[in-house]
Amino acid sequence: MTDIESLLAAYDEQMRGAPPNPPAGVGYEQDGPLLRITGQYRGFVSAPRDLTLRGAELDRLIARQRDHFAARGEAVEWKTRGHDRPADLPDRLRAAGFVPEERETVLIGLAGELATEPVSPAGVTLRQVTAYEDMRRIAAMEAEVWGEDREWLADDLAGRVAAAPEEIAVLVAEAGGEVVCAAWLVFRPGTDFASLWGGSTLAAWRGRGIYRALVAARARLAAARGVRFLQVDASDDSAPILRRLGFHAVTTTTPYVWSPSGRT
Repeated sequence: MTDIESLLAAYDEQMRGAPPNPPAGVGYEQDGPLLRITGQYRGFVSAPRDLTLRGAELDRLIARQRDHFAARGEAVEWKTRGHDRPADLPDRLRAAGFVPEERETVLIGLAGELATEPVSPAGVTLRQVTAYEDMRRIAAMEAEVWGEDREWLADDLAGRVAAAPEEIAVLVAEAGGEVVCAAWLVFRPGTDFASLWGGSTLAAWRGRGIYRALVAARARLAAARGVRFLQVDASDDSAPILRRLGFHAVTTTTPYVWSPSGRT
């Protein structure tokens, strides 16, 4: 039987904060218990499980992050988890003007168990990519899936590959020269974890096992590097698939976003 509490404890200990090698132009700043990340498509705030601050002191910390990014003219995401403390943190973020986005489920699986042979449907091939043009193709596919501008994604992925190529593996599923799905694996040096990101699939190609094939392909890369755990922030669409593959839900995560325009 899987020990969910042990998985959650490992996640809290090893997966808070940020990877050690930021892309060019990205900066890390500590503000009390928080890690603040600047220079991305939007700012990011990472907090420990318990901020240890309460009441007015916590309100001042929250306001300081908002005001910092307001001065930069940038939006900022404060990543919360369902088991974070204090329990009224979401209410205080809302009061400071932060807006919640969709809640996702944090899932953890064992890389060795998930590292099966990828099985793609006929006519679909998987390959790992590093070229900027491929990152642009991924961004265009994501824009079509989500109906919004994802141009920033090409620069984000390319910047991470350039800064630390050993810490990220970007994969595409292609059919007839078209990117129909893309996903990436992010290693966390010095920990037992790697994270799965992406996995968006064009509507006409869903339900054919491409997402599962990309999970298996990334699990094989992770297992080959000695990674023990794979972690995913999963949407309601992806979570059931991942559970069937052997992932375990340990908590939830909700991004709270403040932006100068008042929109996320």
